[in-house]
Formats: sequence, C-alpha cells, structure tokens
Amino acid sequence: MFEKIDQFITWFDDVVWGLPLIVLILLTGLLLTSRLGLLQIRHLGKALKFMFKNEEDGEGEVTSFGALCTALSATIGTGNIVGVATAIAAGGPGALFWMVLTAFLGMATKYAEGLLAIKYRTIDSEGHVLGGPFYYIENGMGKNWRWLAKIFAFFGAGVGLFGIGTFSQVNGITSAVRNFFDPNTMYAVTLFGRTYSWATVISCLVLTLCVGLVVIGGLKRIAKVSQVVVPFMAVLYIILALIIICCNIQAVPQAFVTIVKSAFNGSALAGGVMGSMILAMQKGIARGIFSNESGLGSAPIAAAAAQTKEPVRQGLVSMTGTFIDTIIVCTMTGLAIVITGTWNTGLEGVEITTAAFQQGLPFSPVFSAFSLMICLVFFAFTTILGWDYYGERCLEYLFNGNKKAVKIYRYLYICCVFIGPYMTVAAVWNIADIFNALMAFPNLIALLALNGVVVRETKGYFQRHK
Repeated sequence: MFEKIDQFITWFDDVVWGLPLIVLILLTGLLLTSRLGLLQIRHLGKALKFMFKNEEDGEGEVTSFGALCTALSATIGTGNIVGVATAIAAGGPGALFWMVLTAFLGMATKYAEGLLAIKYRTIDSEGHVLGGPFYYIENGMGKNWRWLAKIFAFFGAGVGLFGIGTFSQVNGITSAVRNFFDPNTMYAVTLFGRTYSWATVISCLVLTLCVGLVVIGGLKRIAKVSQVVVPFMAVLYIILALIIICCNIQAVPQAFVTIVKSAFNGSALAGGVMGSMILAMQKGIARGIFSNESGLGSAPIAAAAAQTKEPVRQGLVSMTGTFIDTIIVCTMTGLAIVITGTWNTGLEGVEITTAAFQQGLPFSPVFSAFSLMICLVFFAFTTILGWDYYGERCLEYLFNGNKKAVKIYRYLYICCVFIGPYMTVAAVWNIADIFNALMAFPNLIALLALNGVVVRETKGYFQRHK
C-alpha cells in the first residue's frame, strides 16, 4: 500500500513541477528583473543596510528586522542542508547552478512580493496587521479575483501542515539526530509496522513539545525566538562551510567547472536521464524555491507585519532573504558536497551533507557531524515556527478571521510535527514540492498582473530619495 502511495506522489510531483511551472517561475523573475533594471544588483547594498536600520514611525507589529528573521526562519531550514544534497544527488552538480540562477531572478520576485504586501495590507480594529498574497490579489487585482486568493490561502495552509512547515523539517531533524546518536539503529522500536531508532522517537517528542510551547504564543513570540536563533545559527553554519571551502581551496575552481558543465550537459556519473539538463533544472529550481520561497508567496505574509510606511523599503529588505538563503548558504552547502564528492556515493538526504562535513572539516568526524546536526536542528526548528505563522494567516483569511479555526489549525500543526519522522524521505520531499507548486501558481499570476504597480512604486520611491 505504502509503495503505491509513494508511486502516485512521485507521479503527481512530476506533473505539477513540469515545464509550465518552471517556465512561469523563471519568466516572472526575468520580467521583474528586466522591468526593475537589475534592482537586485544596483540596490543590494541599500537593502542590506535597511535590514538593520528600522524605519521611524512605521506602522506594524514587528520591526523590519524581526519580519525578515521570521521570513528567514521559515526559509533557512532543511532546504539549505538536506534540500541541496537531495537536488544534487538526483540531478547532478548542475542542479546547484539552476538553484542559484533561480535565486538571482527570485530576488526580484521576492522584492515585488514584499512591496505588494505592504502596499495592500490592512489593519483591523485591534491593530492586527493582515497582509500577504491573498490581500494583494483581492485589493490589487479586484474583488472578482477573491477566488484566486482563496485558492492560495487553501494551499498555503496545506504547505504548512503537509509541506515545508512540518514533515520535511521534522524528518530532517530526526534523521540528523539518529544519524549522529544511533547511525546503525542499534536501539530500535517497531512502530506502524516499521523499525525506528529510539533517537528518532525521543527527538520527535522533544521537538513536538518545544514547537507547542512557542507557537501557542503567536507571532511576537515566534519573531522573538527567530531574532535570536536565526542570525546565530546562520553565522555558525557559514563559518563551518567557509572552513571546508578554505581547507579545499584548490578544488574550488574545478567544482565550479563541474557545476556549470553539469547544468547543461548532465553528469556523466549520474548517467542517462538522471544526469540530463531537464532533471537538473527541475530539481534545482524545485529545491531553490523550497529553500528561498521566492514566488511561493509565503514571505510577504511575514513582511506585511513589518513596522514601515514604505512598500519599496520593505521590498528591499525582503529581497535580502533570498540572497542570504540561497546565493550564500545554499551555494556553500553545494560547494562542500561537490568538492568532497559525497553526492554520488549512494547516500541519502542529510547523510550526504554530513559525509561532506566529515570529509571537508579539519576536525574529528564526530565533532563535524555534531556541528551539522546542531545547525540542522535549529534551522529546521525555526522553519517549523515560521510556517505555523504562515499557515495560521492563510486559515484566518480562508475562514474570515475565525479564531476557533486558527486554534484548531495550531493543534493540527503540532500533530503533524509529531508524525513527520515516520514518513519516507522521498515521500516527504515530493509532498512538499507538490504543495509548493500548487501554492505558487496563484501568487505568480498575481505578480504578473501587478508588475506595473511594482514598477510604478519603485520609480516613485527612488525619485523621492535620490
């Protein structure tokens, strides 16, 4: 039975992540990049400055930095560690090229999302900020498009429950913990007809408890935790990746050559279909979107809560999320994997990245594996928190602000965290991809329809602030 379900999920994943969606994502990013005049290059410095400098007298629930950290908490997760490894293992090193290209174009997409989130957000009588794709679809495109906003909200809530938010993150955490404490599954228990390590079971219980304690506190508690954890863990991970690159600096030029060649010619080691350009594109773009969420429509839900009066300003801050997440963090992970050659060793998921860190770092294998495990645990934990917030906002829109529905969703979310480790790795990532795709379609349609608004607001802002 489980095999048939896995086969169906794999087939449906290939359908939704077919050529139409890939083309739509790339064309949206390309159109916005062109119309905005390579804004992601020209104004990157200003965007990085705005990350830490809050706007005075801005309306909202959290600081711009807090909103960014909430968004980053949802993006810097297993996609950066496990997702990159999975993409390269399936599509060859060339998948990393497509991930980075998607991220470059995605910076313009993320900018547009952040801008529109602020422009079309609403604030209720209690001072609660409501914003995101459902509001810029409804308020920007018009009430007649409310059905499209509802579709986005439905699949957005689904992504939280069954996609990025729970299954893939929890699976990544428990796999990393088991891989470190009990790699040979010496201490096992049989559940649901399958054998699991006690390390998996215990880590799942602890994680579920921690998630429950934080998400019940709402956005401000999530933002508070994210502002502390995300910067610290991101810096630690980047330092570890840089050590690998520096210790193997002579192999870096050849790694870049391999990545670019594989992107267009496929990988000789992967062979046949596995190494084809289409597969590299598919896996690279899918995992790139999974990692940075550009075009997905999730980040603007957090951006809408930022204390700001300028849509363009928050758009620039939002854009830095994609830059940090994929162009910096994912590239470093990919380089570490390609340099050490662990991608074609028959390993799966987090095991690939763990092996790369063990081979590449000048430390003991135990210390290297432990360091990666800690990074992955905290990255994935904050992603779980961020996606609970996204899912709740989607459900809030779907049920017209019904607090009871939101509360039920919150507890369902905690239940999904609990069952995440007991699903297969392939099924987890395929389910995540499917929900991502179904969520992306309505948002991309809205971005294309409202691209004129984005261009107009951008020109007006930079004319006022010459």
